[in-house]
Amino acid sequence: MDLFEKINNNTSSLGQYADEAEGYYIFPKLTGELSSRMYFRDKEVICWSINNYLGLGNHPEVRKVDGDAAAKWGLAYPMGSRMMSGNTELHDQLERELAEFVQKEAAVLVNFGYQGIMSSIDCMVDRHDVIVYDKDCHACIFDGIRMHLGKRFAFNHNDAEDAEKCLIRAQKVVEKTGGGILLISEGVFGMRGQQGILKELVALKKKYNFRFMVDDAHGFGTLGKTGAGAGEEQGVQDEIDVYFATFAKSMASVGAFLAGNKEIVRFLKYNMRSQIFAKSLAMPVVEGALKRLDMIRKSTEYKDKLWENVRMLQSGLKERGFDLGVTNSCVTPVFMHGTVRESTQLVYDLRENYGIFCSIVVYPVVPKGVILLRLIPSAAHTKEDIDITLKAFSEVSEKLKAGAYQSEVVLR
Repeated sequence: MDLFEKINNNTSSLGQYADEAEGYYIFPKLTGELSSRMYFRDKEVICWSINNYLGLGNHPEVRKVDGDAAAKWGLAYPMGSRMMSGNTELHDQLERELAEFVQKEAAVLVNFGYQGIMSSIDCMVDRHDVIVYDKDCHACIFDGIRMHLGKRFAFNHNDAEDAEKCLIRAQKVVEKTGGGILLISEGVFGMRGQQGILKELVALKKKYNFRFMVDDAHGFGTLGKTGAGAGEEQGVQDEIDVYFATFAKSMASVGAFLAGNKEIVRFLKYNMRSQIFAKSLAMPVVEGALKRLDMIRKSTEYKDKLWENVRMLQSGLKERGFDLGVTNSCVTPVFMHGTVRESTQLVYDLRENYGIFCSIVVYPVVPKGVILLRLIPSAAHTKEDIDITLKAFSEVSEKLKAGAYQSEVVLR
């Protein structure tokens, strides 16, 4: 069979909807300034679908630093990979400050979160090692694990007892191979908003020899007394051996970093192929990240405002009888029941008639018959935004229960 013929005949679970849904439900285009209110198809909408947690994406001080840095350096400088010709004092400074903020000895920058965590997993383990991981981990972790040539065991989501069973199996393997064990979880699971059981997993170190890696993309900047993340929130930051976070959420930028003791960071720095063979982060991104980090460190006002909005939104939804699952983070999932057709009609109604833009998740990401609407609050949202959204959700929920969305969906 011709390779392209095989590909064209296998459009994937999302690809099958491309002709009808692209541009509206899939690959929609939001325009306007980054804020709680943006534009979708030339209509203003209250936007609950961008990861601008602390509202820094369009903060005037941040915009000025980004603009001044772009004017000063352009987007090309520095050229080449960090290892060969792309290192600067500002890159080193950002790594030092990030390490200090998340309470680690050292840190190393990576260009993108997805690529960076994949590459770090790949370089830390070989065929003699075993990976133990939460089965609900993000796709970037799964893709990193897929490159692993050794054994891997997945434990049930946030189930310490099952994690221990996997560690027992892993221990038997490494006793024969001479390898080590890497356990991976997340600080916050981004789809359902539940924090990882970091404290319970760390406790297993008393019985088993493993290293602990945490993807804290949604926890960095939003959780903990200082904003250092889920490990700080749960009092176990010291026990996280490899801490990962991205700039794409609280920092509203591009890039990511890994932090840990000096030895593991040095190893990552010299062995992550995605960084050795890739261009260094552009200077405007680095200067912008330094500014964002400085604002987060100097004051908790952005985090405090974020959580004020989170509590207002989540308590309001619960009071109206909505099921938010087990979220204990800023991520706000709203679970409803209906078909894929009903879910698209409901979202269409929210966008066109109520001016509410949020992300929709359906089967196979969630079970058949479940509709998941995911809202991402930010410090930029207002009480008015929340009040309008709560009223809209109450009304569309009643329509869903009454069967109003069972008709043919209008996609355009």
